[in-house]
Amino acid sequence: MPQPPAPEREFAMRFTSTPRGARLARRLVAHRLNDWGHPYTTQVNETLTLITAELSTNAVRHGHIPGRDFHVQLTLAEGTFRIEVTDTRAERQPPSTLPTPDSTSESGRGLLLVAALADDWGVTPRPAAPGKTVWAVLRVRTGGHPHTHRVASPSADSASAYGHGTESFPATSSLRRDGLGLQPGAAIYADRRP
Repeated sequence: MPQPPAPEREFAMRFTSTPRGARLARRLVAHRLNDWGHPYTTQVNETLTLITAELSTNAVRHGHIPGRDFHVQLTLAEGTFRIEVTDTRAERQPPSTLPTPDSTSESGRGLLLVAALADDWGVTPRPAAPGKTVWAVLRVRTGGHPHTHRVASPSADSASAYGHGTESFPATSSLRRDGLGLQPGAAIYADRRP
């Protein structure tokens, strides 16, 4: 089995499992991307910042265990960004098929946005501890712009997606995004360099 390419850039940090921790994760990812040559107002920075915000918020809302943090890792290897958010709650997993959100609900669209914006995403169990890692991949073309995507059907209610009794993803499964062509909203916001 081929080994994944070694990361050219990597940022990883633990955050408190609170709304403040989720905001800080979003801000630091945006800041790191800016340092890596993807300014705050670029599509790459805004897209990855929004994905980070959604995954971090879900880790706080649905993966929180008192006294346990969540972990964010951002890597860049061969023109592909990978964002991973790990929490310690293994029993609350996103469903394998994302339900259509309630149009009157003010929440529940986080995973829909992730599926629309990322080139690929999924969930894997933590290998040496309880919990899970929800990850998303964004491939960047030459010039720093993500690939463009077609419009897809509605999906994911992240609030109910983590509900009890939902079917969990197999360790090797991922969802492929058909793309909604959404433009993420503007976002503002330690790193190991080779």
